Amino acid sequence: MSKSRLELKVGTFVLVGLVLLGLLLLQFSKGTSLFKPTYRLYVVASDIGGLKPSASVLMSGVQIGKVADIQLNPSGTNVTITLSIYKQFVIRDDAEFSIKQAGFLGDNFVAINPRLNQGKELLDHGRAVAQEPFNLQEVARSAAGFVQRVDEAAKKLNDAISDVRKYALNEQTLTNLSATVNTMRQASERAMSTVDEINLLFVTNGPTVSISVSNIAEASIELKDFARALNGVLDKNSDSIAASVKNVEDSTVLLKSILQDTRAGKGLAGTLLQDEQVAANVSDLVYNLSITSSNLNRLGLWGILWSKKPPKASAPPGEKLHSPKATFRQ
Repeated sequence: MSKSRLELKVGTFVLVGLVLLGLLLLQFSKGTSLFKPTYRLYVVASDIGGLKPSASVLMSGVQIGKVADIQLNPSGTNVTITLSIYKQFVIRDDAEFSIKQAGFLGDNFVAINPRLNQGKELLDHGRAVAQEPFNLQEVARSAAGFVQRVDEAAKKLNDAISDVRKYALNEQTLTNLSATVNTMRQASERAMSTVDEINLLFVTNGPTVSISVSNIAEASIELKDFARALNGVLDKNSDSIAASVKNVEDSTVLLKSILQDTRAGKGLAGTLLQDEQVAANVSDLVYNLSITSSNLNRLGLWGILWSKKPPKASAPPGEKLHSPKATFRQ
């Protein structure tokens, strides 16, 4: 055997060994195999979040395939992910597809959650929609905004504490607070003293208070009996009381009618009150009676009878003769 032929055989052996070693490394590192049959699924996502080809596809934590290809759709609004799934695994259309990250800074992978696992089986070239992946940058941006708001709140709180120290914890305020506390202490002492005096008063006058309360209770019982008796009397004489009230109402109506007739000049009383001549005669009569009573008191009956009377005056034509007011001597 020539030396060149031996070198060719050795080289071929080494090459085959390297190829086999590469295949073994690929098998143990990515979990893929060139000899396992697969089928393809197309998953549409709005954002893949850094997912790369050859990434793992896990279902319930078990690798069931890999990412074969990633293509941006012509519209540019979403991405189509081609999954190469081992045929031994069945995925149904009610499964939930999502893009997750292994650890905090690990590689992204496609996670499949079977959920109820009651839908139709996804066959070769089947399609599904993936949920939006966890975006660490958006979370960091939101966290930065939150931290900024917390910082602003801390500044406002610090300003508020400064204002409290400036206006509420100054020397004048503390002095007033001390005076207020002292006043409240004195007021509480007075209140306690008053309570002690009231207790002493109750202790000293306990029997008297007890007798008074007993008397009040007896009086209330008697008052209740009186009220019961009064209710009985009212019940028995309710008809008479109602008739009396009715008579009073009728008398009031009649008296009101008489007063109205009198004011209107109806009847004898109304005529007497409305006639001016009659009123003048009544006035003269009252005046003469007053003079007569005065003369009786001063002269007596015989003095009046034997007194000289003035001559009678004749009335002019067309006029009535009135009794003169000077008929009686005073």
